[in-house]
Amino acid sequence: MDTNALTARWDGLLARLTMRDPTATGRDLIARWAEPHRRYHDLAHLTAVLDNLHDLAGHAQDLDAVRLAAWYHDAVYAGAPDDEENSARLAEAELPALALPGALVAETARLVRLTATHDPAFGDHNGETLCDADLAILAAGPANYARYVEAVRAEYAHVTDETFHAGRAEILRRLLAAPALFRTPAGRERWEADARANVRAELATLTS
Repeated sequence: MDTNALTARWDGLLARLTMRDPTATGRDLIARWAEPHRRYHDLAHLTAVLDNLHDLAGHAQDLDAVRLAAWYHDAVYAGAPDDEENSARLAEAELPALALPGALVAETARLVRLTATHDPAFGDHNGETLCDADLAILAAGPANYARYVEAVRAEYAHVTDETFHAGRAEILRRLLAAPALFRTPAGRERWEADARANVRAELATLTS
């Protein structure tokens, strides 16, 4: 993974938002995403989400907050229920030190917390944009989707198959119960049909 390209993206984002030097914060974030225990929520995932945001940018009301939230949304990742909360708290601790406006920090942290459920309220354009960018993997082709499922399971190696399957099935059912997996017009057009097919097929393997 080209960490230089990610560093440039971080520096470019922060250059518009602050006069402070963001280098150390960006280096720490990239190091977090590169932790060896990560199998899916890694630098490749971060890059994919940032790329997806580029395609969905027109839907966001505050694209800077959405992009900052992408950087932080899995910055703390231990395969634990409080990962999103701890990631949001990290953003709340680090971004004020870069002299970012309080409203921008608060919106960034709100969006990070939203990725725990991927269920933004209707009209929450920032939340819809981030969640769609994060969930785009669900529409991957069969081979890539299988690798994604395998990688997620590897991140939860500390739990039994029974526990993992039950938890994963609950998440998949909740996603399918929503009127749409994707909330942006572009996301629905590009990803909805393939994602629903993949999620239904995976759920069938967990409950058969």
